[in-house]
Amino acid sequence: MKLAVLAHLHHPIAQPFAGGMESHTAHLVAGLSKRGHDVTLFAKEGSVSRGQVEAVLPRSYAVHGYPDSEGRHRQHLTLDSAMGRAIARIREKGFDAVLNNSLSPVPHLELTNVPTVHVLHTPVLPRLAEIFGAAGWEPDARHRHVTVSHANAVQWRQFLPDIEVAHNGIVLNHWHTDIQVVPGTAAWTGRITPEKGTHLAIAAARATNMKLRIAGPVQDTEYFRTLIEPELDGQISYLGHLEQPALRNMIASSQIFVSSPMWEEPFGLTTLEAMACGAPVAALPAGAMKEIIGSRAGVVARSREVEALAEAIFAARDMDRSEVRRSVRAFSHEAMLDAYEAQLGSVTAVRHDASGRRA
Repeated sequence: MKLAVLAHLHHPIAQPFAGGMESHTAHLVAGLSKRGHDVTLFAKEGSVSRGQVEAVLPRSYAVHGYPDSEGRHRQHLTLDSAMGRAIARIREKGFDAVLNNSLSPVPHLELTNVPTVHVLHTPVLPRLAEIFGAAGWEPDARHRHVTVSHANAVQWRQFLPDIEVAHNGIVLNHWHTDIQVVPGTAAWTGRITPEKGTHLAIAAARATNMKLRIAGPVQDTEYFRTLIEPELDGQISYLGHLEQPALRNMIASSQIFVSSPMWEEPFGLTTLEAMACGAPVAALPAGAMKEIIGSRAGVVARSREVEALAEAIFAARDMDRSEVRRSVRAFSHEAMLDAYEAQLGSVTAVRHDASGRRA
């Protein structure tokens, strides 16, 4: 198929990835291209892809979390305009189908009658709720909606009863290494921002006397300056924003991986990567953590308190690492690609009557 992929425009799709969405987009485009599809990625300037890339927003444009409504409004106008340019190009070039991997409301409004698969990576966002909750709104007959976990689907079903689940997947052998495990060490990776709970992982590491190594982009500088940086010492270290080979070695050499989301984590790609490395996981009970980890790859804490997370670290850190690796097989890159190909195939195969309704 000739496919267009719409990326989230906050960051370029390039290593080191700004977050799970960027990593997901990069590997999805690479996988679809490798399977023979003609893929064009519409993304922020600076994106790198195995397929073609069309930049629709300058790399120099910085996205901020504006506290005031006027700042948010200006930013939305800029991002929406860029997404609108991408959709105009899609209509001009005549793609077989579109894979919307963004968080933007614009594709839901402007891709009418274009075969589209919308991937909903987050819990319900206000701007999307406004669209789906409007009186008389119905999904476009040529559109499908999927999300990344059964836990995340629960919220979306109030608007989209037929939403389907396509779990994220990773290239498992990319995360396998025979590096030696260092006893007494823990790893934490991800966006350093309050909802990811980095400070809770630090507190739990201290409570268990584990050395904690942290890696990831600092996306909330005030949070890092006030709650993370003062904790850095001989026991707690920050290694920076690492590319995937260095990240793999850091995780795989750790006795345990700590996942500490304070929001309803829709999936948890870093948790999956840790499992593929063989590192057992101690996690807070948020969002899709239980769905991903199961019973063989780690321990989900009984509550969201630091004491409970510390208990999970003690319980999980000596789990069989080969069992942890085996448990991740259901989340392979190939299984994910199969799911998306099925969804894309379904929207291109749908026939419609003269009114545009599904026949």
